[in-house]
Amino acid sequence: MAKGNQKKSISDTPTIENRRARHDFRIGDTLECGLVLRGTEVKSIRAGRASLAEGWVRAVADPPTLTLMGVHVAEYPPAGPHRQHEPVRPRRLLAHKKEILKLANVQDADNATLVPLRIVFVGGRAKLVVGVAEGRKKVDKRQDIAKREAQRDMDRALRRRG
Repeated sequence: MAKGNQKKSISDTPTIENRRARHDFRIGDTLECGLVLRGTEVKSIRAGRASLAEGWVRAVADPPTLTLMGVHVAEYPPAGPHRQHEPVRPRRLLAHKKEILKLANVQDADNATLVPLRIVFVGGRAKLVVGVAEGRKKVDKRQDIAKREAQRDMDRALRRRG
């Protein structure tokens, strides 16, 4: 089978998710970007030892670059002390120039935030899903929580009846 005909598949490794982002922000468009990582970072992410909760993405139009900031990737102990990476450092993201410019324009014009949503492995490579986020007020969060609880109560009542 030729190399180009192979399907890209999502592997069995756990995805790292930023669950807090969906609670704190209203997520609009999303974009899947490549991540530039060091070897020990890849192994640590495959082991599920990373946190996206404090992270954000900076988009710059000139020159077009995307940078992942504030994400903590734990050190990988089997690598030894001399080959370790910095746990929190800026990491470059890979995307097409048009996509980067679009994100930079949205970030500047709409006063939106770019937040990392999850890291997945596709075809053996780490990908970061970035979302265009708009802040939510406390009232909106409370309404969503109330809706969720009401739906749970209805589901429980239906289960009891039938």
